[in-house]
Amino acid sequence: MAEGLDVAAARREFPVVRRMLYLDAAHQTPLASSVRAALERFYDEGQEFGGPKPVWLARVEEVRARIAKVIGAETSEIAFTKNTSEGLNIAANAIPFRAGDNVLMVEGDHPNNAYAFLNLRRKGVEVRFVPLRGETADADTFAHHIDGRTRAISLSHVTFHAGHRFDIESIGRLAHDKGLYFVIDAMQSIGVVPLDVACGASVIAFGCHKGLYVPHGLGVLYVRRELSELAPAYLAVAGLAQPPADLVARTDNMALRADAGRFELGNVNIPDIHALAASLTMIERIGIAAIHDHILALGDHLIARMDALGIRLVGPRSRAHRSHIYVLDLPGEGWLEYFSSQNVRVSPERDGIRVSFGFFNTADEIDQLAELIRRRNA
Repeated sequence: MAEGLDVAAARREFPVVRRMLYLDAAHQTPLASSVRAALERFYDEGQEFGGPKPVWLARVEEVRARIAKVIGAETSEIAFTKNTSEGLNIAANAIPFRAGDNVLMVEGDHPNNAYAFLNLRRKGVEVRFVPLRGETADADTFAHHIDGRTRAISLSHVTFHAGHRFDIESIGRLAHDKGLYFVIDAMQSIGVVPLDVACGASVIAFGCHKGLYVPHGLGVLYVRRELSELAPAYLAVAGLAQPPADLVARTDNMALRADAGRFELGNVNIPDIHALAASLTMIERIGIAAIHDHILALGDHLIARMDALGIRLVGPRSRAHRSHIYVLDLPGEGWLEYFSSQNVRVSPERDGIRVSFGFFNTADEIDQLAELIRRRNA
């Protein structure tokens, strides 16, 4: 059961907060002490025992069940990948498109979502970019762009460039009503914003190095159980319904697994899965709802401080449409270099400086950021 968010205890997990003002969770999150300890235990086992692989694989299945629970999925609907981009490419190539079909996407969304589908132009699939108007994308954003050859909608849950939170529930209903596949890039929302497969997603892809606090190299793919027609572009023994005991390939044994495991290609990132076990323990103890409430409260405070300084927010302002990502329209040049010189970690973004929160951040840190901005503008 979730215990709620004790920010002081959370901060003790992250030594980086004693060294810098870390406001860059949308780029990557710092390593927690408990996650590092889990990795060290894994490497100790490999060093001392030569790799107890059956034990490790049993843990993989335990973590598969735990990450499924986070998004309300069945364990059988989860596959492990390398990252979000691999998951999106799996989805794009698994959907049974035909030449002349089209997929709808939000203009300016993450390029790796777009390129996964743009790569299908060689097969005659068209990508149609729908402009984002206002603070969110919802069913109305797409409804008038659907025609008889539309097969899918693909978009981020939360945008990386300004923190828009899209209305995936209404889009999911639209996709269901129109018989479309619905693909979600949840890289920026997982572990931060509540996410449930009941939104109507066909496929969800995300990496684990942001809101799940795991080093780079591990991704998760959700594939809805009923969508057995989604077939992998690549095949390995791991994807077979009945892997041959003698490991001899035969043309009469190519039936695929019925679950999402048909999209796995063998050994997964076992070290990072051990790390994910530790990070899930941390997140489960707090609860994603508490994390979400905390980051929205931080956003409220940031907006108030920026308003007082006359600094425009590039992205959405309303709580219903924002998340943990905020882009500040700071005037003039040199802001990134200035923040770096002041030991502040942020990211440059299209229209300004991106500030993004983890559950370890505090209102006091926002006050420190605001004071730094005030000083430079004085």
